[in-house]
Amino acid sequence: MIAAWPRKKYGGMQAVNTESIKTFILLSKLKNFTRTAERMYVAQSTVTNRIAELESETGQKLFVRRQGGVELTDEGQLFLSYALRINDLEESFIQEVNSAARYEKQLRVGAINAVYESSLYPLLGNFFRENRDVSLKIVLGHSVDLLQMLQDSLIDVAFSYLPLKKTGFVSKRFSSDKLVLLASPSFNAFKKGIRKSELVASEYLMCNFAFGEAGEFVRSLFPPRHAFRFEIDNSGKVAQYLLDGLGYSFLPYRMAERAIRAGELETIRPLDFTVPEIVSYCSYRKGNALAEQLVQGEKERGREG
Repeated sequence: MIAAWPRKKYGGMQAVNTESIKTFILLSKLKNFTRTAERMYVAQSTVTNRIAELESETGQKLFVRRQGGVELTDEGQLFLSYALRINDLEESFIQEVNSAARYEKQLRVGAINAVYESSLYPLLGNFFRENRDVSLKIVLGHSVDLLQMLQDSLIDVAFSYLPLKKTGFVSKRFSSDKLVLLASPSFNAFKKGIRKSELVASEYLMCNFAFGEAGEFVRSLFPPRHAFRFEIDNSGKVAQYLLDGLGYSFLPYRMAERAIRAGELETIRPLDFTVPEIVSYCSYRKGNALAEQLVQGEKERGREG
């Protein structure tokens, strides 16, 4: 365990005890000092003292008491993003040390779920099979989070819907796919096509799987602050709801291709709007030999195909 997190001063902070960071993160989730203490197997006074120390170090009030518990202040919400990154960095360091003791090399890959499900597995499977001296770690997340993890050196390669336009990094187009509106044949009431107004009034299953132009397109089809009855942040999980005839949703074609070919899902033609292409990108730090080897494997696989 790292007892303290050494870093440059930010305001009045010089070092932050990582146990205090873990306590802060858990309290932000549970919103209750007693439950946080029980979960961490410590006295409630320990939780209170750790939060007090953080507030003293930051010079900010991080929590405010509400009926039945506590909530993050605006300053606490801002600090949470830094706390999560500090915690991730510590865990990444420990994993790297343990991995280095057994494997000569390590490649950490981050990917959005839609890209992983539709086109990334063959590339990673071949890399894992052909590089016995390399440990492979795969993390699934959202585009913005993955690109931040790449910049923080928590991962080596990011497959996302956003390119990383920053000095010192390479960002290349990885794949493209069609975005299709889907429903089960038994539920689909728009066999001849659907209009935007009909889509807005339908039982739409909102899946915020894309942050690029495709994601902006989906959100643009609905009024601002539209209240969806169903929302999920993992594209791989929405398919089962579609198969069970619970609504309509957009997905990348390749992700749903098997179900479409089997007749379990069917595509719905847009009548008064145009659906954009989905483009994903592969980003990595310049000079990372393993990342370049992985990307080169995709080029060779493409030529073979």
